Amino acid sequence: MSGGTEVRGDQAAAGPPHPFFGSRWVDAPAHVRELSPDAGLPAGFRAAGVACGIKPSGNPDVGLLVCDAPGVGGVSSAARFADTAAPAAPVMLSRERCTLSALRAILANSGCANAATGKRGMEDAAKTQGAAAIALGIEPSEVLLGSTGGISDYLPVENVLRGILDASRQLSQPGDTSFQQAIQTTDAFEKRANLAVSLPSGEVRLSAQCKGAGMISPRFATMFCFVETDAQLAPETAELLLSVCLKRSFDRCSVDGQLSTNDTAALICSGASGVAIAAESEDELRFGEALDALMRQLAILMVADGEGAGRIARVVVRGGEDARLEIAARAIANSPLVKAALHGADPNWGRIVQALGGALGGGGLGGGHLPLDLYIEGIQVCSAGAAIEYDQNALLEAVQGKEIEYDVILPGDGAETEVFFSDLSHEYVTINADYTT
Repeated sequence: MSGGTEVRGDQAAAGPPHPFFGSRWVDAPAHVRELSPDAGLPAGFRAAGVACGIKPSGNPDVGLLVCDAPGVGGVSSAARFADTAAPAAPVMLSRERCTLSALRAILANSGCANAATGKRGMEDAAKTQGAAAIALGIEPSEVLLGSTGGISDYLPVENVLRGILDASRQLSQPGDTSFQQAIQTTDAFEKRANLAVSLPSGEVRLSAQCKGAGMISPRFATMFCFVETDAQLAPETAELLLSVCLKRSFDRCSVDGQLSTNDTAALICSGASGVAIAAESEDELRFGEALDALMRQLAILMVADGEGAGRIARVVVRGGEDARLEIAARAIANSPLVKAALHGADPNWGRIVQALGGALGGGGLGGGHLPLDLYIEGIQVCSAGAAIEYDQNALLEAVQGKEIEYDVILPGDGAETEVFFSDLSHEYVTINADYTT
């Protein structure tokens, strides 16, 4: 989280959920096989995470990931960053100096976001980028930066430089475990996966490491998501697939409606498998399905790890105007009243109506009364904007689960959107009230 400094309770986070595809909202494609969480990175990648003293706990806080064994087609990549007017120094530097289509390495740290740090923050980021490039024998423009932690804190450059040297000496092919630990802040558990993907042209690997638990908004979410594959993709294909999958995953998340300064997502392709994925081919379709499932499940895990979260929900809004549907879905997902009801397993659907009405304005859709239909876990509770008879005991039982779905139907046809969100708990308030104290 870009705003905090350490994992909850200052303890190391638990391992990743297994099996990885655990949500009812993500179907693992038939051609995707989940590997052990400790199966290691795809061919061509090495990684390491080390402790260099940024985190007071002594947990790993500097991570290096490098692609140093490219296939015949060479390395390709794509990256996306926070949609914010206050980007952190590593985001600005990466945008300005990196060749985002040909990244070879990621240098990431936790415990300090290097955000709101002005000229000094940019200079500090440049020093660490240059040091990582020297340690790895590559160009600074090939090193993507990522920082997460306390906003307004200056980066302890000497610590990071020491961490770069240590991590470069410990790089290994299985290294996603220590690298994952090095990027976490308030995460309660690791969010990573290793997959095998069967394509018409052969089998390839996909791995990913993700972090994020708070300061999460539907306009990208506060997070790192680093994805590696040994497939060979053209830069424009990598760019297209990452963009589309982000829109269906992390763009759809909310824990608290707050937008981070440091969001960073990247896809790096080594090509080491020798399997080339041609544009507009069956290979591209199947690879895209695997990447989409991977990133959607990671996004849901991030929401489920929302600071203090006990339940998560998915709101689906259907109707005829894309812009209004998006406003409506986010209003529900970010409403503290809806989120508190979700936490208490309280089927108080009036809070959903209230959130919609406030977000869509006094004119509603077409003026006056808003004729919405509302379903909770498949049970209709509202028709054309008015309460109807339903089995209240069945509804009360339905909202006791860990994943709750709300379906909202507004006037019109042809458009649909969704947002995944977490509840609002006592622990969330405690964590964030005590964050820097």
